[in-house]
Amino acid sequence: MSTTVREAVGVFDDAETLQAAIDELLSSGFNRVDLSLLAGHQAVEEKLGHIYEKVEDLEDDPQSSRAAYMAPETIGDAEGALIGAPLYVAAATAIGLVVATGGTVAAAAGAAALAGGAGAAIGTVLSAMLEKHHADYLNEQLEKGGLLLWVHTRDAAHEEKAQKILSTHSAHDVHLHDLPQAA
Repeated sequence: MSTTVREAVGVFDDAETLQAAIDELLSSGFNRVDLSLLAGHQAVEEKLGHIYEKVEDLEDDPQSSRAAYMAPETIGDAEGALIGAPLYVAAATAIGLVVATGGTVAAAAGAAALAGGAGAAIGTVLSAMLEKHHADYLNEQLEKGGLLLWVHTRDAAHEEKAQKILSTHSAHDVHLHDLPQAA
């Protein structure tokens, strides 16, 4: 017996209105797991086996690769970790080396500052790469027609609420569809 799940779908023309819609969905009883975005173009094309021209071609395709929604705060946390971890590891290693070789507290502090600064610089580069990757992901989809958002709905009330929120935040081609439920 095949069962289906129902979801609302909409396409946004910019990241700001997409985020505003997501914020309202989350504050209106939807969970993060109810939201999914189109995966990066490479993942989509690998799964589909062909290049897609417009995001609208993928709205109702159950084979479309999806990515879980990640809040901007989560991306910010990742950037902070990318900067902080190398800073900490480099500073702690420098302190350990200076202390192990009999160095003074002043030498340990100086080595920690220098190594920590270098570690932070490396982390900053990694953080910038993450930010660029995210910006490229958004731009790829915008170039193909917009940012696609799927919202899993539990019942008719959630269907209506999701469609209203998507439309209120300027999504176009807002509609509902059924997808086969994974076993």
